[in-house]
Amino acid sequence: MPAAPRARPSDLFPPETWAPFQARSKWIGPLLVVHCWAVIALAVAAGALWPWLIPLSVAVVGTRQLGLAILMHEAAHGGLSPNAKLNDFLGHWLCAVPVGASLPLYRPYHLSHHKYAQQPEDPDLALSAPFPVSRASLRRKIVRDLTGQTFFKQRVLFALKSYRSTRDKDLAEGAVVTGRSVAPFLLFNLGLLVLLSLLGVWWAFFVLWLLPMATWFPMVTRLRNIAEHACVEGSATDPFRAARTTRASWWERAFIAPYWVNFHAEHHLFMHVPCWQLPALHRAVRSTPQGARMEVAGGYAEVLKTASGRA
Repeated sequence: MPAAPRARPSDLFPPETWAPFQARSKWIGPLLVVHCWAVIALAVAAGALWPWLIPLSVAVVGTRQLGLAILMHEAAHGGLSPNAKLNDFLGHWLCAVPVGASLPLYRPYHLSHHKYAQQPEDPDLALSAPFPVSRASLRRKIVRDLTGQTFFKQRVLFALKSYRSTRDKDLAEGAVVTGRSVAPFLLFNLGLLVLLSLLGVWWAFFVLWLLPMATWFPMVTRLRNIAEHACVEGSATDPFRAARTTRASWWERAFIAPYWVNFHAEHHLFMHVPCWQLPALHRAVRSTPQGARMEVAGGYAEVLKTASGRA
């Protein structure tokens, strides 16, 4: 099985330029986890205190649930902490389990994606291969996400082993493995329900945690998957085109792409660079002649226009 083509840092940078990108921080990763949960708590509190903010809170919480999955992804690369035990504890119990995932199961799955990115053996190829699709097809996918149908397929049908041996275009990244981590997910959510009940807002669990997970979270996960790999010409043969980077505005970072997940081309080039270093890495790579080959979109609207361009 041929592995995906690779680039070496020495092909682009002198050692003194590359050295800062190899640094690991003891505190940035844990602070990102704290930040994610703080945003979720504030959004839930705002929706509970002022019900007219519930639609906004649902979008914020759903995006930060994606944020937890992104930080789990960071932990899969050892990027949350240079202490391996702390990295895995944060990535599994505070990031993966709350959204129904499992770091020990996700890590080998995801590293296989990096090894075989856009090759036939890539376990995530089914998420990008169907694109471009028609606008009507993309619209149906988003409607399935926002109406809870994708959530039902991932969390209920998969748990019942309806998708034991097949991949499906509506299964989010890693769902085939993370769907097996049902018990910790249910225990966490039971604990959250008890906590909110003790605070006198039991209904917030269903409206401000479960509803975002069933609607907004699948939708932004789909947008993330589309933006990362769909419709990138030459992605199977050129390491500088293995993925797409999307320039995200402040509101896109708030509601679609938290924690620098939009810098995906840089992540595939050098997957051990921590996520908070990716903006600087983007500037450094783009300043090189090879960086001109990268696929860079001007925003998520541009990506969706490209991905729904089939007549």
